[in-house]
Amino acid sequence: MINPMIDVYGVFVPAFLIMALGAWFCLKVLHVGLARIGFYKITAHPALTDLALFVLILTALSALFVQ
Repeated sequence: MINPMIDVYGVFVPAFLIMALGAWFCLKVLHVGLARIGFYKITAHPALTDLALFVLILTALSALFVQ
């Protein structure tokens, strides 16, 4: 079970927020790579594609850390 709160220099931060920030960072790296190969030219709505990728990455991080 994951500890729902993480102590960052005396400030308790929800663990889900840390995972969401990690997913956002991974999405930005993935976005640069996908834009470089032209992936967003074949998608109907690039913003929805980014949202779906963010949810997939966040779900993967949650499944990885919740055991």
